[in-house]
Amino acid sequence: MHYHFMTHHVAKIIEIIGSSDKGWEDAAQVAVDEAKKTLHGIHGIEVVDMTARVDPASGKITNYRTCVKISFAVD
Repeated sequence: MHYHFMTHHVAKIIEIIGSSDKGWEDAAQVAVDEAKKTLHGIHGIEVVDMTARVDPASGKITNYRTCVKISFAVD
């Protein structure tokens, strides 16, 4: 008789917003960089929303914001 043992993993997900004046990708990285200061075992993100502030005078984007769900291992 063969037994197959499955390893179960549990992850927790938090939502965090990063901001950047460079772009949405950089804003997502800012969020991950901030999260890794207090979390360990981060193994993925899901982009939930991307927004930006626009300078009304110039019409140029001045700040990018990326909201991400960060999944990480639970001890």
